[in-house]
Amino acid sequence: MSKRIGSYPRVRVSGGGSGVVSQAGGVLLVETARRTGLADALSAALTPWRKPRAVHDPGKILLDIALAVAMGGDCLADVAMLRAEPSVFGPVASDPTVSRLVDTLATTGPRVLAAIRRARAEVRERVWRLADDAAPDAGGEVIVDIDGVLVLAHSEKEHAAKTWKKTFGHHPLFAFVDHGAGGSGEPVAGLLRPGNAGSNTAADHIEAARLALAQLPRKYRRGRRTLIRTDSGGGTHKFLNWLTARGRWLSYSVGMTITDAIHAAVLLIPASAWTAAIEPDGQVRDGAWVAELCGDVLAGWPKGMRLIVRKERPHPGAQLRFTDADGMRLTCFATNTTGTPIARLELRHRQRARAEDRIRAARDTGLRNLPLHDAAQNQVWLEIVQLALDLLAWMPMLALTGPARRWEPKRLRLRLFSAAAQLVTTSRRRYLRLARHWPWTDMITGAFERLQTLPNPG
Repeated sequence: MSKRIGSYPRVRVSGGGSGVVSQAGGVLLVETARRTGLADALSAALTPWRKPRAVHDPGKILLDIALAVAMGGDCLADVAMLRAEPSVFGPVASDPTVSRLVDTLATTGPRVLAAIRRARAEVRERVWRLADDAAPDAGGEVIVDIDGVLVLAHSEKEHAAKTWKKTFGHHPLFAFVDHGAGGSGEPVAGLLRPGNAGSNTAADHIEAARLALAQLPRKYRRGRRTLIRTDSGGGTHKFLNWLTARGRWLSYSVGMTITDAIHAAVLLIPASAWTAAIEPDGQVRDGAWVAELCGDVLAGWPKGMRLIVRKERPHPGAQLRFTDADGMRLTCFATNTTGTPIARLELRHRQRARAEDRIRAARDTGLRNLPLHDAAQNQVWLEIVQLALDLLAWMPMLALTGPARRWEPKRLRLRLFSAAAQLVTTSRRRYLRLARHWPWTDMITGAFERLQTLPNPG
């Protein structure tokens, strides 16, 4: 009889263990909240909503929910996994207390949302200063991507409606700061909208951009150093006029719909006017060319707008649209950036696809489903999701190095946050001793040491 190989060892399972902490890697998020001042900022922001005899601080409750979501939770009740580890996460409120707070915040409405957002903006500026060369504004420019997200609903929630993809749910509009190729990104706006909200509603794009600018350090809230990128949903007269209004003067790179006039102008471009598109490493992009359109197609648009079109051979299996020409897929975008080759501008606009990575990370961090019924409650949930995504962006930016800075939430949870540890108390101090054989123990301890070197918030 041949010997079987590859079988799992037989173990016996029982309860009653002590001195073991699960999800011990979550201490990185706790230390990030402490060192960046997020815990103190939220506590101060929500002081008006703390009842005189309350045991739990509203700011701590909100941060606990955000921590649970950052570690994989998708509803309010998931704070139970923090409650089970008081040695790491401190005292955590009961489920009824958590629910009552969310109801209270939802009832208060815009005032509490404004308070939470001010706290986040204050902490964000400090985080960017602490990150130094790793900050998203290290190159002197900030890029904000605005994009819509479809969130399905499986019950009759307030404002849930049929979406443009013939599904049922909500259509929030999000804005993310791009960290570039070396990092991830962080949310700066989350606007809850009904499922039937239009993709190119100018008023919603203006509101999302306004919320996003308020989250940036003051010097980036106006001027050409801030670039707003959107897909063709933002390609409206009203939105571009708002971006370029006197006193705002923002840079933009906005997708445009291929109209009949643009299509006709593309057909008149001579072969010599097309320039080869490029890849991020500067190499020529095979089968893609760019050109700039001038003349009547710019009539009525903001002064200084440039219209750049790209033609590219479609990928195998892709179907051409009626706006394409000569077997080439056509796309177009508008920008007011000057002094940069159009191939480089087209590459910059194409990198807006990184917003899809941010949306995927948001779906994995509480945005796959809006767990509450009322629209006001779910708007509070969007703020919690953004707090969780902030922590998942700030921790790698401040504490991780190399490729780990680009890890998405799923990988962070699997490799870092899920690590178990032994809790040891000696000399009145508590230590988390991570398993020596865990492959990422050194990464966790190194990240924690880097966070410990950061100055305490003032």
